[in-house]
Amino acid sequence: MPLSFPDAPSVNDTYTAGDIEYTWNGTTWYISNRVADARYGTATGGTSSTITVDGESYTLLEFTSSGTLTVTKAGLFDYLIVGGGGGSGTGPYGGGGGAGGFSTGTIHLDANELIIVAGGGSANSDGSSSGFNTNMRISSGRGANGSAGGNGGNGASGGGGYGSGATSGGSGDGIAGNNGGGGITGGYGSGGGGGAGAAGANSTTTSGGRGGNGGAGSDASAFRGEAATTTYYAGGGGGMGLVVAGTGGVGGGGNGGVGGAAGSSATANTGGGGGGPGTSGGSGIVLVRFKN
Repeated sequence: MPLSFPDAPSVNDTYTAGDIEYTWNGTTWYISNRVADARYGTATGGTSSTITVDGESYTLLEFTSSGTLTVTKAGLFDYLIVGGGGGSGTGPYGGGGGAGGFSTGTIHLDANELIIVAGGGSANSDGSSSGFNTNMRISSGRGANGSAGGNGGNGASGGGGYGSGATSGGSGDGIAGNNGGGGITGGYGSGGGGGAGAAGANSTTTSGGRGGNGGAGSDASAFRGEAATTTYYAGGGGGMGLVVAGTGGVGGGGNGGVGGAAGSSATANTGGGGGGPGTSGGSGIVLVRFKN
């Protein structure tokens, strides 16, 4: 049956269901204590593959669009959830979009779950949240937009600041993402969006005006059973540069444009932020795995 987590929890509040204790860290209910004999469950859904993690065989279920996780045996499931990335700001100096939230952990499930995979935000719009529909929307993860005409928007990761004045990047939540970079006076370029792994960079006067680079995403390779640095998610979008564009953060962030030209949209199913100005963020992704 679905878990009934308390509304409006405070950091470090706990919730116990059966033999599993969960703790709220400000963004996510994560398993903080489990009985020694707790076992992984089994499920189907999404795209299935067999992976090896630390010498153990796992089934990995990858959801690139919303669908049903069909639980065939109750138990523990590891998750990696990425929210939708934010679109970049509109106007010639729009900042890079912030990445969607990135969250991992373990959950106990004993019933089917609707998995929600977020869409990325259109230009000057936030992305939306991915997660488990009835148990937790774990990602907390709205990537913020790069604001047109002011500071970057706030979200899981902050958007880059507008480039024709001294502006600040938006604030990330510090758990699922990071702050965006700011713009500077004189229209040299806009700030890069924050990523799950690093903050976005400020624009600079280098080379006559450079947009800030998007913040790097987080390395998901270990979760996927891959060699380190193989797969990243939730990179921030690069800012527009008057002469040199900011590059998108590793993990699907779009590159900024030059001289007010549109940047590039983020890569789908990465939660990356759009490159400034005028582009869309990338859709999210949900990964679920269990031991075989």
